[in-house]
Amino acid sequence: MGCGFQRAFSLLLKGEFIEAFFMYPAIYTLIPLFSTILLSFFVKFKYSQKLINFLAITSISIIVISFLIKKLY
Repeated sequence: MGCGFQRAFSLLLKGEFIEAFFMYPAIYTLIPLFSTILLSFFVKFKYSQKLINFLAITSISIIVISFLIKKLY
């Protein structure tokens, strides 16, 4: 389920945003999730835990759904 993150990240760095999405759709929620987690170690803000929870649930949902779609089609 996690395969494709590095390739999608590489595509993002090259500016190929649509290709990155098709490679690994969760890339667009995982990067903000990792950034928020890292930032929350240094700066405490009011809704950090709620934001982390929302991004984590969204990322997991996207990963599972895209995995199932790729396996079914």
